[in-house]
Amino acid sequence: MSATGMVLAGKAYTTPGPLEFFLPDFTGKHWNDGGYNVLLTKASVLLVLGAVLAYWFLAATSRRQALVPTKGQYLGELAYSFIRNGVAQDIIGAKQYRKYVPLLVSLFFFVLFNNLFGIVPFLTFSTFSRASFAYGLALLVWVIYNGVGVADKGFFGYLKHVTVPSGVPKVMLILLIPLEFFSNILVRPMTLSLRLFANMFAGHLLLVLFSTGGAWLLVDATGSIVLKPAGILAYLLGIAIGFLEVIVAVLQAYVFTLLTATYIGGSLAADH
Repeated sequence: MSATGMVLAGKAYTTPGPLEFFLPDFTGKHWNDGGYNVLLTKASVLLVLGAVLAYWFLAATSRRQALVPTKGQYLGELAYSFIRNGVAQDIIGAKQYRKYVPLLVSLFFFVLFNNLFGIVPFLTFSTFSRASFAYGLALLVWVIYNGVGVADKGFFGYLKHVTVPSGVPKVMLILLIPLEFFSNILVRPMTLSLRLFANMFAGHLLLVLFSTGGAWLLVDATGSIVLKPAGILAYLLGIAIGFLEVIVAVLQAYVFTLLTATYIGGSLAADH
């Protein structure tokens, strides 16, 4: 086995790695071709497509409020009610949650559609498996929940709220204030983005590994009678991982939305 591939017999197999996530743009140029700056790649288009599909789904399922709901309307209402009652109301609180429901519902479906792209034929790429997209979305959430806190308590009031724990001896504040600032202001967007990115990155890499590895074992590898059965097994494992990725995609969209609601609720809370 070499740094670039693996050979049993026949054509070499190049193992997938981080470069799988740096896609060429629509002119065919790659991100590192002579310092070429890629502006529009498949990942960028999928990010926009995810926003369009989220808007279309919410608009389509809420346009006609039939007495007997269609399957689409029922699905939309079920998802909306789940985010509205199970996330926004429960986390932010019954008095203030209503104004944040549109944000949380839109965020959930935006992340969900982008996550599900990884198992859609011909798309096969989860947008948030690119760290930069996950960081950008987390930064937007960071601006929102901090802005909510500043609007509610004022700049210095909010800063005190997130850095000065109540009921703590004053001598401990010398240690706790920097830790609270680091945890609540600096670390939150990093953990929010890394959780989403790492799960989608790992899932996409596994799908690429089992699909390309299975194809190589079935078509190109020769020299042992166990290679063809191993290729079939790799494909079966790839299918199983695909079903698992559906669960992960939904779960990560829910977790991202839940944490966003938690941070907004924390910004609005009366006590730290």
